[in-house]
Amino acid sequence: MSLLIAGSIATDHLMTFGGKFADSLVVEQLDKLSVSFLVEDLEIRRGGVAPNMCFGLARLGLRPVLVGAAGEDFADYRSWLERHGVDCDSVRISEDRHTARFVCTSDSTMAQFASFYPGAMSEARLIELAPIVARVGAPEFVLVGADDPDGMLRHTEECRQRGYPFIADPSQQLAFGEGDLIRKLIDGAAYLFSNEYESHMIESKTGWSADEVLERVGTQVTTLGADGVRVLRKGEATIELPAARNVAALEPTGVGDAFRAGFLAGLSWDVGLERSAQVGCVLAAYVVETVGTQEYAFTAEQFLARLEESYGAPAAADVAAHLHALS
Repeated sequence: MSLLIAGSIATDHLMTFGGKFADSLVVEQLDKLSVSFLVEDLEIRRGGVAPNMCFGLARLGLRPVLVGAAGEDFADYRSWLERHGVDCDSVRISEDRHTARFVCTSDSTMAQFASFYPGAMSEARLIELAPIVARVGAPEFVLVGADDPDGMLRHTEECRQRGYPFIADPSQQLAFGEGDLIRKLIDGAAYLFSNEYESHMIESKTGWSADEVLERVGTQVTTLGADGVRVLRKGEATIELPAARNVAALEPTGVGDAFRAGFLAGLSWDVGLERSAQVGCVLAAYVVETVGTQEYAFTAEQFLARLEESYGAPAAADVAAHLHALS
C-alpha cells in the first residue's frame, strides 16, 4: 500500500518582524492599506505543503509518493527529498515555469503576512493518478492538499471514480475557493483536515452546518494551534488532545503540514485516531521550534521520549515498534 501526497511544491522565503503587525494597522483605513515592515532576517527554505508532509512521513520511516508539478529549478530540491526517503518519480517538471514560491513575514506574536506565486503548480491539473498507482501500488490514502484548484478537483474526482480513499486538505485554497469548489473537494473524503478558522470558513462557504460537514466525511480533524487538536467522527465520542508539552515556539510555517504527516503515519501504523493525533502533535512541535519546514531531525529514542513526556508511557509503547527503522 502506498501514500500519495498531492499538493503544492514550493520554496519558502521566510522573514521575521520584531514588532506586532497590529500596531501598524488602522482598522478604519484598511481599504487604503499601504504598510511596510523592516524585517530582521531572511531564510530561504524548501517548502510546499506536499513536500513538507512527505518529508515528515519519511522522517518517521515511511516512503511517501510526492505528487505535484515543479519547474526545472527543482533538481536540488528533488535530490534533498530523495536523500531523505521521498519518492519523487511522479513529479511533473514544467518546461517553461518556475517552481512555486511562498513569501511570508511573521511578527513577534506569530501573526503572518504571506503571498504565493503558483508558477509550475498550475500544471498539477495535467497529472493523472492512475499511472502513479500502477507504478507504486494501490493507495492506502491519496491526500489532496492545497494546489492548483483544477488539479485538486481532478485528483478528487479521480479518487471517487477509481475508488481511491482520499483525504481532503484544502487549507490555503479555502480563502480563494467558492462554495461549489469546496463542496466538491470535501464530499466523500475519508478524512477532512483543517485548522479551527478554516473549519468555520468551510461551513460559511459551503452553506453546510458543522453536523452536515461531518455527514459528508468519515472523520474531521481540526487543529487548534497551541490548544492541540480535535477529532470528530459521527456517532463516536470527540477526541480532544492538548499540544505537545514544553514547546519553544520559534516559527510557525509548516506546523500544520507536520501534524498531518504524523497523523498519517499513525493511520498507516494502525495505532488508532488518538495515537495518530499524538504523533502528529509531537512532529509539529519539532517544526515550530525550527526556522524552515524541513530542517528538523530526531532519533527514534528522542521522538519516543518526547511522546512519552507529552502523552504518557502507553503512547510511546504503542508507537515504538513502528520507529525501529530510524537511526
